[in-house]
Amino acid sequence: MQITKDKVVQFHYTMKDESGETVESSTGGDPMAYLHGHNNMIVGVENALADKSAGDSFSVTVAPEDAYGERQEDAVQRIPTKHLQGAKVWKPGMVAVVHTEQGQRQVTVLKVGRFMVTCDLNPPLAGKTLTFDLEVVDVRDASDEEIEHGHAHGVGGHQH
Repeated sequence: MQITKDKVVQFHYTMKDESGETVESSTGGDPMAYLHGHNNMIVGVENALADKSAGDSFSVTVAPEDAYGERQEDAVQRIPTKHLQGAKVWKPGMVAVVHTEQGQRQVTVLKVGRFMVTCDLNPPLAGKTLTFDLEVVDVRDASDEEIEHGHAHGVGGHQH
């Protein structure tokens, strides 16, 4: 079965930065699962997976605009310390989670004050060209409920 819209795809990945350093990998754990064609995946990865089948393995290099976007140098904001999640004590360079109207967002701490923290709002991998080693594990038809919810359920997907 080929990967097309409304298919649930399970795959393993290894993401590498421009220097070839592994940034993240699902190898050794459960595969990642997503609902194809519903904006649940990095655009460059989803496009590369289109029309592939279970058992396919390949690599794709994704430009920033099709990954985490270009860096925006003016994306800096002061945030009350109480809104940062992930640590008790913050230091420059640490990554925090902040809840926004658009959902959870990762921010990078630039400067720490007593009550406020200056944060870089760019995703940590913004502006980076990334290479993904991909292995398609399974492709199946999505259930009506998954299509209605807009995401895959089960192992590697969303858990209700």
